Amino acid sequence: MQFMNYTLKDGLVVISCLLFFGCGMNKPPLVQAQDAPTEKSPPKKIPIVQKLRQNDHLPVEERIKLYHQLKKEAPQLYSFEDETELTMYGYSILWANKTTEAIEVFKLIATEFPNSSNAYDNLGEGYLKNGNKELALLNYERSLAMDPENFNAEDQVANIRFPDRVPLQPAELFKKVYPATAYRDDLDQLGTTLLKVHPNALKFITREAFWKSIEDKKRQITDRTTYGAFAWYCSEIIANVHCSHTNMGSFDYEAAMLPESARFPLQTRWISNQLFVIDPLSNSQKVKIKDEVVSINGTKVAEIIKECYKHIPAQGYIETTKNHFFNTWSTAMIPFALGFPDRYEIVIKGTNAPIILNTSANIEEPYFDRTLDLSGNNLSLSFIEGNTIAFLKVASFNYYRWADFEVFKAFIDSSFSEIRKKDVKNLVIDLRQNRGGSQSSSIHLLQYLVNQPFTYYSNAQFEGKRDKIEGEDIVYPFTNRFDGKTCFIIDGVGNSTTGHFMSIARYLKLGTIVGEELGSNQFCSAGMTTKRLANTKLVYYVANNTHESLAIDLPDETGILPDYTVTQGIEDFLIKRDTVKAFAIQLAKQNK
Repeated sequence: MQFMNYTLKDGLVVISCLLFFGCGMNKPPLVQAQDAPTEKSPPKKIPIVQKLRQNDHLPVEERIKLYHQLKKEAPQLYSFEDETELTMYGYSILWANKTTEAIEVFKLIATEFPNSSNAYDNLGEGYLKNGNKELALLNYERSLAMDPENFNAEDQVANIRFPDRVPLQPAELFKKVYPATAYRDDLDQLGTTLLKVHPNALKFITREAFWKSIEDKKRQITDRTTYGAFAWYCSEIIANVHCSHTNMGSFDYEAAMLPESARFPLQTRWISNQLFVIDPLSNSQKVKIKDEVVSINGTKVAEIIKECYKHIPAQGYIETTKNHFFNTWSTAMIPFALGFPDRYEIVIKGTNAPIILNTSANIEEPYFDRTLDLSGNNLSLSFIEGNTIAFLKVASFNYYRWADFEVFKAFIDSSFSEIRKKDVKNLVIDLRQNRGGSQSSSIHLLQYLVNQPFTYYSNAQFEGKRDKIEGEDIVYPFTNRFDGKTCFIIDGVGNSTTGHFMSIARYLKLGTIVGEELGSNQFCSAGMTTKRLANTKLVYYVANNTHESLAIDLPDETGILPDYTVTQGIEDFLIKRDTVKAFAIQLAKQNK
């Protein structure tokens, strides 16, 4: 399935990269009350998807009839130009397994946007999921004829025509060797595409340095270079763009290729520039929990981390994001950084004799921080200290108007209603692990915290934009806003919309910030164009739009910085003690 500049597979999508997040050029002043819209201001059109969503109880035929009726009778009230929102609406129906309804929506999109390759690609997917391979093939072929670079349609056409074709398994692909000329041509294609698609590809690196990195990699390629090694080269070139939205996906792509026996056979954690063992796995007779590893196969750990960081996408020069990424994927990243050794030999601090490690078959990958609540509940509210402190967990802004924004809105509204009812004057908002999402969610939460009108976006640029989007108009505080003291908890995983939210919190001085440098800020290159290299077929994702919050005085190179830097030590991690949360609550206690 491919829509607009986005590609999704089997209903899986990283929504935090999906729609339009902030970036821009011109600094707006804070909006004053007299700047409120007057009666002469033209009313903002309502996206037609919003109206369709409100009528989801109707049969799909009635909704489509309503679409045509409103387009004819009320074009001044509703906007009909956004193919992306209609497409996402169709996919929300498809993901709910209402395939026949989704097909009708996709047919509407193809009728309304007849020159869109994506529309026919989506229609092909709907028919394929419904078991109609003949119509699926017809629409995929039409999509491919309109856009020869639509490799999703290309693959689907091949799969339908040749159902017995067996693709290479990840382990087979890892060992595969392509001609050196094929690798080098693909690296040139990668560089050219990154500069063509990404609107800010050279914001944090010069053109000369960018192309030099590609030429360096081309010189390292030989007739024996494997696809696994080539993928590692590509990840460094992509990371040179310094954009968290431009990547090869998470490291599960590379990890899936890596043979089990080649993985680094210790679970480790990089904390305060030290690499600690947190689980010895099959090496418990040789290594203990909390041992510090100082070298691996004769290479100092600091050098290995430095090499890994070069391959991890992150915004600007933010290293907290890279730190979290490494700790999640260390057992796979270390082998790539060391060139896939046959065995591992480590030195533990305080010892001299190297330890040869046993291989392990019970590695946990990816490995997530167990000191945080990762139960899947992104939104929660609790009261502590005799209901004097409210603790609001917002681990995602992934709630869109075309899907489930009402879920987020209902939770936030009810939470602040309960906070008012209990007359709580101290609020802690935990934004850790929040990878971003919709500006609608971010704005709605801000409206409970701000005390003056503001504009969320200073600028928003993306292909096909015709009108202002949500966040470019004036945003007003809610009359029942929270009027107590607020503390925000942040970490390096906070990306995209989380950066916009916290940049405005910093700019408008909405509260105290605790934790570590955020993984993002007011500047954001987002969206997602999916690309594939011609020879090796390596897939990667490139940001395609630019948004910025109002806080453009803040530096673009660093994430939002905390007022109190609080990080977790190895002892805290091992006993699962949330030191950062404890610090934030202690601050709130002092405000009572």
